[in-house]
Amino acid sequence: MDGKTDAQSVSIVDRGLVLLRLDADGVAHMTLNRPDAANGLNIDMLRALEAVLLQVHGDSRIRALLVTGEGRNFCAGGDVHVFLEQGEGLPAFIRVATALLQSVAGLLIHLEVPVVAAVHGYAAGGGGMGLVCSADLVVAAESARFMAGATRVAMVPDAGVTASLSQIVGFRRAMEIVLLNEPLTAEEARQMGLINRVVADDRLLDEALALARRLARGAPAAQAATKRLMWSGIGQGVEAVMPIENATQAYLSGLADAREGLRAVIEKRAPRFLGQ
Repeated sequence: MDGKTDAQSVSIVDRGLVLLRLDADGVAHMTLNRPDAANGLNIDMLRALEAVLLQVHGDSRIRALLVTGEGRNFCAGGDVHVFLEQGEGLPAFIRVATALLQSVAGLLIHLEVPVVAAVHGYAAGGGGMGLVCSADLVVAAESARFMAGATRVAMVPDAGVTASLSQIVGFRRAMEIVLLNEPLTAEEARQMGLINRVVADDRLLDEALALARRLARGAPAAQAATKRLMWSGIGQGVEAVMPIENATQAYLSGLADAREGLRAVIEKRAPRFLGQ
């Protein structure tokens, strides 16, 4: 996405893989900044996300958070190349990566200010869908696509998506999304309630920022309390399922099917799963 700074920007934090700046209207702009890898989440990026969100939690100047991605995609999920490179050490790697992603999702859900995600390109995997499901409001470009993606590499959804997605779109639709892994268009995602608004590609940032600024002008304590109450039911379910997701993900990532699924994605071919 557009990485230019705003003339009204009052602070900039550059952690390399995640950028954060606060504009004069109280909107914090958090940008995933690994465009060459479709903003795929590796350990360093997950740690940067966690650190930036902890900083947002402690900054009383922030009245709303806008989450975007640099480059052609919002977030393509976990980095399959990095996963495959782990070889037999993948389960240990997955335990760490999944725990960090769960922390990020929890920080977004428990953030007192509203979170607006502006999605372009792909929002896929635990990273992309996890961030979408953990945001309060989601605006997408017309060309955006959404996909769960975990089971196609013989793993399970994480970031609490096994609990949050069904609450957002309904059980049957959620099952279809996580088992079939068919890319959803922005309009399909809007119709099922996964996102709030679809806008022209060249209007995405303007429309999402206008929404974030509108929220930033709201009553902070009332919005924080409303957000806590709205998330109270879903949030408890999300956090309860996270440890189970983590353990299941680590187990499955040690099977041959997971390595075959990762190779198939990288090689752009159909996987040959053997159930082992």
